[in-house]
Amino acid sequence: MVNYILLVIFGIFFVLLLSGVRIVRPIERGLIERLGKYHSFAEPGFSWLIPFVDRMVRINITEYMIDVEKQEIITKDKLNAQVDAQVYYKVKNDESSVKNSQYEVNDYEYQIVNLARTTLRNIIGGMDLNDANVGRDKINRQLMDVLTKETKKWGIEVVRTELKEINPPKDVQNTMNQVVIAKNEKLSAIDFAVATETKADGEKKAKIKEAEGISRNIELKAEGEAKAIKMLAIADAERIKVVNESIKKHFTGNAQLYKKLETVERSLSENTKYVIDPNSNITNVISDIAGVTPIKNNKGGK
Repeated sequence: MVNYILLVIFGIFFVLLLSGVRIVRPIERGLIERLGKYHSFAEPGFSWLIPFVDRMVRINITEYMIDVEKQEIITKDKLNAQVDAQVYYKVKNDESSVKNSQYEVNDYEYQIVNLARTTLRNIIGGMDLNDANVGRDKINRQLMDVLTKETKKWGIEVVRTELKEINPPKDVQNTMNQVVIAKNEKLSAIDFAVATETKADGEKKAKIKEAEGISRNIELKAEGEAKAIKMLAIADAERIKVVNESIKKHFTGNAQLYKKLETVERSLSENTKYVIDPNSNITNVISDIAGVTPIKNNKGGK
């Protein structure tokens, strides 16, 4: 009987011992409370709590994403815009931050959502709808700054914020779409005009090049003809030189006969008629130069 009682007591003690075992995962941190008061901080690994005396609160320190949920915000230009955003955050893993996330704020996730909604109303409410659509990065930065400042004392780190959408009323959206279409058509028309102008410039330059080529060919042809004329003139000059040398050769020592020949040359150039004695020496000289055999005088028997 005594052994049975001891066995029961040992079993109860063993169960109580096991009931105090706690395992903290790497993604968690633990706050151990003893009789309702903070007692110690539990790192990842094994921890043992006094049954019915100690209590552990586990806090996940990984990054969370919460949806701020859609809300209608009246913009500065009196338009109702539907706005939706997301906030990414996590509890810092040091002891002080984990304690603050539990003892400084009641349900920090709910608080973050409402703080983000209020901040978005304040930011977008002071902007025109078009400015809000264009300035999404600016809105994200301002929202991030406010959340970071306000949640710092809660042991929360705001990782980033993302403005998912800003939707204007349907009639305004249709008008904006028509404006975008008109702008795109305008840009297309401008691009077409530029392309046409570029093509015209190219054709114009090609014609100029072609005209320049034709002009250059004409110039080269004229230069060639000028050179040919020059060469003919040189050849004529050479022939005249040869003739003059031949004349000088025939009339060496007979200046009077050379003078008569000059008279004949001048008369021929001036189309003046002179009568020359066929039996004179000048006739024979002219015949020799011209390569003509003088006609014999039948009357004289020669």
